[in-house]
Amino acid sequence: MLDPRTFPRPPALQQIKKNILIKFKDGQTIASTDRAYWVLETYHPPTYYLPPDSIKLNLTPTSRRTFCEWKGVATYFSFTTPGGEQVDSRAWTYEEPTPTFAEIKDYVSFYADPRWECYVDGELVEPQPGDFYGGWMTSDIVRKSVKGAPGTRGW
Repeated sequence: MLDPRTFPRPPALQQIKKNILIKFKDGQTIASTDRAYWVLETYHPPTYYLPPDSIKLNLTPTSRRTFCEWKGVATYFSFTTPGGEQVDSRAWTYEEPTPTFAEIKDYVSFYADPRWECYVDGELVEPQPGDFYGGWMTSDIVRKSVKGAPGTRGW
């Protein structure tokens, strides 16, 4: 089991050899890779960052930016689903990450979202609770150690 209470602070960046697949419900691939990184941070399930060449969508940068004290400024994207729905700010990147996170420059992370399916080594993930954090919950994550649900943001 992976217990997010024991994950490091500041977070750790690690390249992983897991198969990451994101696809729309109709089966169309959004991204697929075995060259992802994950970020492990205290009280968060892993957040996965995929190489830009693994993304099969046209991503358009939005004006939304957020700041992470560890990784720097995130740029968010919009894209269109196969059904024509525009999706805003459910994928992001770090165009100029801090030196510690330089390896994920331009890598893309996606929220787990009901409009698509995210898999880690064939396992369908659940989104991290709440609407702010982008971690992916797999069956090996200790649930009681994850922040994001109401009342946990300040852990």
